[in-house]
Amino acid sequence: MILPQTHAAVLFLMTLSLLCWGSWANTYKLAGKWRFELYYFDFAAGVALAAFLYAITVGNLGYDSFSFMDDLMHAGKRQWLYGFMGGVIFNLGNMILMSAISVAGMAVAFPVGIGVATIVGTTLAYAGGRTGSPAPLLAGCVLIAAAVVAAALAYRFHAVLRHEELASAGKAASTRRPSSIKGIVLALVSGLLMGSFFPLVDKARDGDIGLGPYAIAAVFAIGVFLSTFVFNVFLMNLPVEGEPLEILDIFKSSPKQHLLGLAGGAVWCTGLVTSLAAASAPAEAHMDTAAGYFMAQAFALIAALWGILLWKEFKGADLRVKALTVFMFLLFVCGLLVISQASLHVRAA
Repeated sequence: MILPQTHAAVLFLMTLSLLCWGSWANTYKLAGKWRFELYYFDFAAGVALAAFLYAITVGNLGYDSFSFMDDLMHAGKRQWLYGFMGGVIFNLGNMILMSAISVAGMAVAFPVGIGVATIVGTTLAYAGGRTGSPAPLLAGCVLIAAAVVAAALAYRFHAVLRHEELASAGKAASTRRPSSIKGIVLALVSGLLMGSFFPLVDKARDGDIGLGPYAIAAVFAIGVFLSTFVFNVFLMNLPVEGEPLEILDIFKSSPKQHLLGLAGGAVWCTGLVTSLAAASAPAEAHMDTAAGYFMAQAFALIAALWGILLWKEFKGADLRVKALTVFMFLLFVCGLLVISQASLHVRAA
């Protein structure tokens, strides 16, 4: 299999992963007025197709003659299960994140959801390891939590502002102020799940019989694809917005929408594969621990920028909303930097 051997190659892969994970949701926005439940069938198929395409190409090439199938057969069955369950848990969290995007937009769903996921992941990592200083970890989590609150408040104030503008123009459907709680709660629940899947991925690759990056991606993708048909049944029958859907509604989508869904899954999977490949590089090629952590987690800010700059999700915002948005970015960046520094300290026994 092909793995990066130089620091420059690892940096390139981490940068590509950052951009892919921060940008895949644009394909959903590009699809227009398409229910996320229908989009997700194609997204899951795109993840699976891309994972196996990478497995049978770069997973089978290279000078070491160790192929994707060799890696898969060499690994223990428990590692298979860890990788599969990681895909299932991620998939539920990502589907709920998609529902939050459909309600609140990328500029809110990603900072809130991934912010919570970062706090959960940091807590689990500290509880399961012997490294990391508790003081910077706690300080970083507090900063991330403050960023989550700032994003939620910005969304709340902007929703009220938009409602007042529509009411003044006589276009509001109701005089009641809109509630922002649904989008925030969905993003929070998503974060709790998204922060829980990566420890399983780490277990899937641990030890002498752990899975390699392309094998993990393939097993993970199977978990994503198969669980989509289970979870989506509930989401289609108990939708967060709109009327219940039938499975045959997928055939009412346009070819362009199907292609965008497949592309979204392929882009996300590319982010996963490049991240796993970078983590599997020789120790001398690895990035600085703090920089690597920051690049692995900062994709939520990329997604938020897309939401604000490309999709104009805060269009017409007042100074209060703009200030909260700026504070959200600053707090999120500072939180990630502080947490990343914690890995440079040895935890006391």
